[in-house]
Amino acid sequence: MKETNIKDERLPLWNYMIAGGIGGVIADFLMHPLDTMKTRQQASLDTMKTLDVKLRNLHPIEILRMEGIRKGWYSGLSPAMMGSLPSAALFFCTYEFLKTEMIVNRGINETFTYFFAGLAGDFVSSVVYVPSEVLKTRLQLQGKLNVSLFGYTSLKDAIYKMNKYEGKSAFYHGYSATLLRDLPFSAIQFALYEKFRQLTCHITNKTNDELNAGEELTIGALAGGISGAATTPLDVVKTRLQTNMSQIIIQNDTTGKSVDTPQPSNQNVYSILKNFYQREGMMKMFGGIGPRVMWSSVQSSIMLYIYQTILKHMHVENPTVNNKKIEC
Repeated sequence: MKETNIKDERLPLWNYMIAGGIGGVIADFLMHPLDTMKTRQQASLDTMKTLDVKLRNLHPIEILRMEGIRKGWYSGLSPAMMGSLPSAALFFCTYEFLKTEMIVNRGINETFTYFFAGLAGDFVSSVVYVPSEVLKTRLQLQGKLNVSLFGYTSLKDAIYKMNKYEGKSAFYHGYSATLLRDLPFSAIQFALYEKFRQLTCHITNKTNDELNAGEELTIGALAGGISGAATTPLDVVKTRLQTNMSQIIIQNDTTGKSVDTPQPSNQNVYSILKNFYQREGMMKMFGGIGPRVMWSSVQSSIMLYIYQTILKHMHVENPTVNNKKIEC
């Protein structure tokens, strides 16, 4: 296997931010319908009882037929895109900085570095993506046919009502569960991704910049799919913490009438797990594993392929590295 030559291939950090941000936005946009289906499959029994019966048919074609593209497949798209670009940019900036700092400057083991850098990158970007994830998840579950579930008429209305009735902390509802899912996912994903790239270079006797589109897509898909399957139970816990709601009576400010307003139910990770065991069985911990594995594998392959493609073009344009082969 060719020796890693990270120092020679370094670009300015803003290059990684641009490449990662573009890759993240395009991949998240293309895979949003599958993410919507996954979110609905993972909703709790209590939440599902309040849904319009039509929403229980989770086939993507039926969602498209009954709810359309914007309010069905792409419900929750606005907050998803709002968080995707900055969070992906922050992630790859942190990830690439730590790769150089730990491997080149400090001589730390590569596998540990990839694992830690993936974890750290996700932790930094979580400040941006968790609020967008909360909004996205609620709007996906509400969809077109069940406005009464949360009562949101738009993204602006959702932000207003969450802030008014639940407080600013609501935007980080389920934060610990989200980190519990995403930190190990990113750590596993990028440790596998880097090792799969090195293995592919070794088998094909290619350098990093010589890998073709099929190889790049396959590597990304394997890393994302394996990571997605391994962390599915954590994803279910996160979804339920962000969507489990109870109705409380609130006095309307303008009419003086009492109205039902959705509020987060009083649950934590422990109570969610206890509820699984007592009411649904532990197999429900893998609810939505099919859509999740498909989403994470395809999303990962698209994002990382675009990321690497943009970086290769940037290397060509950068005079400090354009004469060097990027080795695995």
